[in-house]
Formats: sequence, C-alpha cells, structure tokens
Amino acid sequence: MIFLVGMEKVINCFSKRPDAVARLICFPWAGGGSIHYARWGRILNGSTEVYSVRLPGREGRAKEPFFQHMQQILDEVVGVLLPELREKPFALFGHSFGAMTSYAFAEYVKKFHNLEPVHVFVSGASAPFSETRLHTPKRSHLSDEEFLQWMTSIGGTPPEILANPEVLKLFLPALKADLNVVENYRCSTPTSPFLSCPVSCFDGKEDMPHDLQAWKAMTSGDFTVQMFPGSHFYLKDPANEKVILDHITKHLETAEMDYL
Repeated sequence: MIFLVGMEKVINCFSKRPDAVARLICFPWAGGGSIHYARWGRILNGSTEVYSVRLPGREGRAKEPFFQHMQQILDEVVGVLLPELREKPFALFGHSFGAMTSYAFAEYVKKFHNLEPVHVFVSGASAPFSETRLHTPKRSHLSDEEFLQWMTSIGGTPPEILANPEVLKLFLPALKADLNVVENYRCSTPTSPFLSCPVSCFDGKEDMPHDLQAWKAMTSGDFTVQMFPGSHFYLKDPANEKVILDHITKHLETAEMDYL
C-alpha cells in the first residue's frame, strides 16, 4: 500500500507490513502523540501492522489547530483509512481518550460503511454512554494551575511531564483540547449491540474507578476485563505492556480465520 500525503500526516507506521494478516489502529490518550503506539509495530510479530493515529496540534502537526469535536477526528481518520479498512481485517486499541475515540470510530464505520473491526481493545476509561462517564465534572476550562492539581491528584499525568515545566507548557493545551472533545461527545447506550466482534477491556487497579462492564453493550461477541497493577498509565509499565501485547497478538493471529 502506497502511503499518500494525507496518510503520512495522520498515521504513524514505523514498520510497514504489506503481508500482515491484520492492522491494529491505535488512538492516542488525551494530549498524546503517536510514537508510543507506533513502537508496537516493531514489537508485534509480522502478522500485525500497527497504524498509530497522529492528531493535529502535536508532533509533526504542531502548527495545526486542535480539533474541537469528535466528528472532526472521525472525518479525518476515516477519510484517510477507508481503503485500508476495506482491504484487510482491522482491530482498534485506545486508552482513556483513545478508548472513547475507538468507540466513536467503530460505531461510525459500522453505521456508514458497514465495516466492523475483528477486535476492539479499550483501556482506562468508562464506556462513553455510561452513567459514570456522563456525570463526570467538566475540567477542560480550569486554569492551568487548577487543571494540573486535578491531573496530579488522579495520577493522570506521566511523571516525566510533571517534572519538566517546559514540556508541561507544551503538553497542557493538547490535553485540554482533547478533554474538551470528550466532554462534548455524546452518544446513547446502544439499544442492541452494533458489533459482533470480541471486546477486551483493560484497566489499572489503582486508577480511579471506571464503569468497565458498560462496554459490553456494544457487542454480542466475547467480552473480557483484565486488571493490571498500577494507576492511569499502568500500560507504560513494561511488564503490563508485554501482557497486553501478548493478548493482542493471540487474538489478531486468528483474525484472518474470523474474517473469512
């Protein structure tokens, strides 16, 4: 597959694998870039190609304005990925804000293009339609100082960012912009499952409580929850990351059979 300009801007793919069985499309956490997940393309075996989504306002897109609404993200990402989605099986992974985006993406491509992932992996978030999430106070309009105090209190900021004021200054606008997208995103509880693929749910045991069971409403397929030691960024721990990647590999290696 030849990467077009739009694709290279929006998708970070460290290891292009045209013969891969499936693609794993990864959505960043709030304020995050694409590099963390793009690394997975070098760690996972040759059966999986990793596409890591790069949103405006960060990395090579630093001068572009942040998106304000979930629909802008969907329009852009679906716009560049649609041919790939039709070409071979795809799965989704998202942590926190990325979990919300994964849900919106799965719902959108099913509704408008009748395409379905072979697996959805969500992490560190309540389902977007859950009562827990709908009653969460809005935080994106707090002052930087108040916002930082809140982020520190929930363990929601990577320690390496907290320790560096200059990086923090660059990180906060992207984080607030993504949080604003989440706060304005509304979706109803599915009256019936719109997916039939498995959904795997991961979370940190020391993170704030999330309504993980609510995610089950999106699928008629298998649903599992796996808890890990650690707080919000538990998935950055190498031991936890290995378990997650082994789980992804195990499920995506059989994706071709499920897809046929």
